[in-house]
Amino acid sequence: LTIVKMDADANPVTPAQYRVTGLPTMNLYYKGEVVRSIVGVRPKSAILTELSEHTA
Repeated sequence: LTIVKMDADANPVTPAQYRVTGLPTMNLYYKGEVVRSIVGVRPKSAILTELSEHTA
């Protein structure tokens, strides 16, 4: 699992390309396709729960 952080204000084209409409947004990709998208502030435990089904 690789996590990348980017500045959406400094790079407005990239969020538009990926149809990011809210911040923060975390997209999980598998073979180039989004398999999970998490939008908004969430507790760490909630994020780990949502990602656990894809990281086994």
